[in-house]
Amino acid sequence: MTDSASLAQAQREIVEEFALFDDWQDKYSHLIEIGRALPRMPAELKTEDRKVKGCQAQVWLHASRDGECMVFTAESDALIVQGLVALLLRVYSGRPAAEILASSATFLKEIGLDRHLSQNRTNGLASMMKEIHRHAREAL
Repeated sequence: MTDSASLAQAQREIVEEFALFDDWQDKYSHLIEIGRALPRMPAELKTEDRKVKGCQAQVWLHASRDGECMVFTAESDALIVQGLVALLLRVYSGRPAAEILASSATFLKEIGLDRHLSQNRTNGLASMMKEIHRHAREAL
């Protein structure tokens, strides 16, 4: 993300976007659509060392830097998880490492994901956040 929206603003926009849907079937459908729209990760980046540990689905996460900003590329082999990946990239990619570390992922709770994901997906989401924070710490 290279626009001037703050991380907090990106989170608010996602909360507002999901508030447009009345039921969780529609929210899941939207999450899947978001995931399908995410550009695919280059095959050469899908290496074992980039796999996120703790995810039931396969998730690869690559971090790089563009100046002071972290740039994340990621992909999953599962539809709903790919949507979760897309949400995380919308919020965290293109942000300075310090901003990433100073924030919390409150938007996930606000849209209700904490209550509507399976335990395995919740654990995987926590693992993805842990990796994003690890890369941000290493960048500092």
